[in-house]
Amino acid sequence: MDAWATNDLAVAVDEVAAHDANTAPGDPQERGWVKPEKYDYETFRDRERHFEGNAVRYEWDGEEGDIGPELPELEDILFGDTKHAPPSGIDFSKVTSIQLVQEGPERITPISNFADCGFHPAINKNINLAGYKIPTPIQRYTIPAIKNNFDVIGIAQTGSGKTAAYMIPILDKLMGKAKKLAAPRPNPATFQPGVTKPVRAEPLVVVLVPTRELAIQIFNEARRFCYRSMLRPCVVYGGGPVSEQARQLERGCDVLIASPGRLIDFIDRPHTLTLRRLKYMVIDEADEMLHSDWEEDFQKIMAGGEQDEGNVKYSLFSATFPKQLRDLAKMYLNEAHVRFRVGRAGSAVQSVEQIVIEVDPREKKTRLLEILESHPPARTIIFVNSKRTADHLDDFLFNKGLPCTSMHGDRTQREREDAMRSFRGGAAPILIATGVSARGIDVPNVCHVINYDLPSTEYGGIEEYTHRIGRTGRIGHRGLATSFYTERDETIGSVLTRTMLETKQEIPDFLQQYVPQGDAVNHLQFEADSDFDPTDMPGASETFGDDGGFGDGVGGGDWGGGSDAGADARADFGAGAGDAW
Repeated sequence: MDAWATNDLAVAVDEVAAHDANTAPGDPQERGWVKPEKYDYETFRDRERHFEGNAVRYEWDGEEGDIGPELPELEDILFGDTKHAPPSGIDFSKVTSIQLVQEGPERITPISNFADCGFHPAINKNINLAGYKIPTPIQRYTIPAIKNNFDVIGIAQTGSGKTAAYMIPILDKLMGKAKKLAAPRPNPATFQPGVTKPVRAEPLVVVLVPTRELAIQIFNEARRFCYRSMLRPCVVYGGGPVSEQARQLERGCDVLIASPGRLIDFIDRPHTLTLRRLKYMVIDEADEMLHSDWEEDFQKIMAGGEQDEGNVKYSLFSATFPKQLRDLAKMYLNEAHVRFRVGRAGSAVQSVEQIVIEVDPREKKTRLLEILESHPPARTIIFVNSKRTADHLDDFLFNKGLPCTSMHGDRTQREREDAMRSFRGGAAPILIATGVSARGIDVPNVCHVINYDLPSTEYGGIEEYTHRIGRTGRIGHRGLATSFYTERDETIGSVLTRTMLETKQEIPDFLQQYVPQGDAVNHLQFEADSDFDPTDMPGASETFGDDGGFGDGVGGGDWGGGSDAGADARADFGAGAGDAW
């Protein structure tokens, strides 16, 4: 069995979930794992292509129209096997109730398929190449909202295709106007580094994200959807070499994906970057950027283009909607913006089977090895709470013959990107990572997530847990999440139990003490629900269900089989259907 193929993922999950204790421990390669190999980072020290920001993209000057010629070799790089085997979801029968609520004074008519949207021919072809078939709920509403020039607040379940929900309509609106709107740039066919005069980057689109891994992921998605167009994507993020990123910007940039700190750095270099042509600003995973001085950073970024009011369209996506974000929305979004939310804020998806095991802290390594030895080989992420633990586990598993790699905040950007490349490509199908990496990992066919350490309430709590297990079971695929529970995790015990009850999971005996009594088990309460304010926008009390009625949520299996394909939609949002924010 090819454990890395989408079509075989259902079989792999069934075998993993069965916990086949009859599989005898032995040599990992005899059980199907690839042979672990030491990685020589020095090999890549002077190679520019090592950094993802230098990845190949479609370079075309648009002299022969607004659609460029096909490049089969580049298609294979950008779209891979999706051209031949679309990565549609395989277990949508398990998604029995997906509730979407639309709020605001304007009602958006959802789309039912991509073909009827009137997209630019290049976008239509790229959607097909990416394997997208049926739009997911957040895509059904966000795409027409952006096409109709509304500012958008989108709140959707993890793995639901958020990136494509905003990227597709924005690029579609720009493709036919690229020659008119885009800044002058060198001809890519004749460009020579150090010889051709550089230009100042004047992006039409900025996507702001909190983490490096998420920035790279969305950049890769932008490369796919900009294929055969004049639009040139770039990415800037902390840890990567400023000089290399500047050199990419100086060749022209229409779509810029950026982390806040590095974007501000380049805004302070007006000879390299200006936002004066900006048309679209997207803030993704917004709640992850609410640090102590977030207001100053956001104001500098939002005001960077100095455009007239109304010239920039804003889209904001967030796991929760706390007061800081409500204030941000009031300040920058049009009063008539629309809001969509799918499910409850911070909830987990039902396509992930959650198993919690009580262990002695001293036996964690042994239990982890037992799980990996008793399950068939499958792409696996192991989450830990400290850099030291990540390093120790990496050494431990490698010495046991298991093909693993690790990443955390003390690794150089080059090492982090190499780790992700090895994990994504299958050379190291076991990834050990600290929790901060959870928000930037979107790799197809992650079969198993293991919480070696459960996140503490002081560092992310149940929201962090949801993001972690959301690395599997994406876009309708099934997944498995196994968590080690120790006496140190009692502070998260109650909300973990409620989260498992909400998604119809089996509650182990040691968590039964946290199960709500009486009717409370049917009306579970979560702390994140307090984020919502029903009076903070006009028409907030007018909610729309997906079936056309006020206050009704969408039920049943109409959540489509579109591939996330790099889309990093991670959070689950909203109160129950009909509840205003």
